[in-house]
Amino acid sequence: MTSHHHQHGHQHGHGHGNVPAADFDWDALAAHLEHEADLRAGAVTEAARWLSGLAGDGTAGAVRRILDVGSGPGVIAGILADTFTTAEVVAVDQSAALLERARIRSGGRLGTRQVDLPAEFDKLGEADLIWSGNAIHHLGDQQAALASLAGVLRPGGLLAVAERGLPARFLPRDFGLGRPGFQARLDAAHEDGFSTMRAELPGSTAEIEDWPAMLERAGLTPSGTRTILVDRPAPLDRPTREYLHTQLRRLHDQLADSLLPEDRDTLEALLDEEAPTGILHRPDAFYLSAMTVHTARRA
Repeated sequence: MTSHHHQHGHQHGHGHGNVPAADFDWDALAAHLEHEADLRAGAVTEAARWLSGLAGDGTAGAVRRILDVGSGPGVIAGILADTFTTAEVVAVDQSAALLERARIRSGGRLGTRQVDLPAEFDKLGEADLIWSGNAIHHLGDQQAALASLAGVLRPGGLLAVAERGLPARFLPRDFGLGRPGFQARLDAAHEDGFSTMRAELPGSTAEIEDWPAMLERAGLTPSGTRTILVDRPAPLDRPTREYLHTQLRRLHDQLADSLLPEDRDTLEALLDEEAPTGILHRPDAFYLSAMTVHTARRA
């Protein structure tokens, strides 16, 4: 489990950009996850400031300990540490390699905790604020996971769950390759793959994904939802193009068999590293996504 933050995503990042698979090699994806989180850093900073207001930070010691559950390489945990300057911030993940990356990236100011969820929720320790971005959907019983997180909140503490939002858009509807509407069809194939991934998780439980209602069932009081845009207009810088190229390569590896032949051809043309029509060179490529954060408080 990690964040990919996303987007669902995925939404996502982050975690992991909304790409389905029950058995990610998170360690191999470290650089990609880090880049995805960096892309969303502005939106996460905005979310962190909003959470600071909700959490009443500014009153002495309101937020003493923060957990980023499914932290991946620790980009978001670092942003939380920048916002809540007096709090202890702990990056929580199952991957030792990603946690080491988080520790190095932060210059050692982040705490780290390697935990295998859902089995080891009891190892998290108490917190005043818990952030979880695109991680809960990697656990079979999402409702039970929220209840476990609610259980480690201190009274008055806040749980912030970033899930779903809107999938990324990075090309016009008609961009001159194949049939228009390519990304919508890619999304449809991804959603089917995401559902398959969820169904194959241990302890998989079907759930209507009404996150505020789920937070309330976990014993918390919903305290607001916000959606924040991640907007990188064309023309894109080279690092963002390289991120998209990696993302498209992963989509090709995971979805190629479920795409129409013409869409598979389009995807392969976008992956061509030399062609001017490839994602690495197109002047019309952009990056637009939306991150949705649901919050709730323990009474």
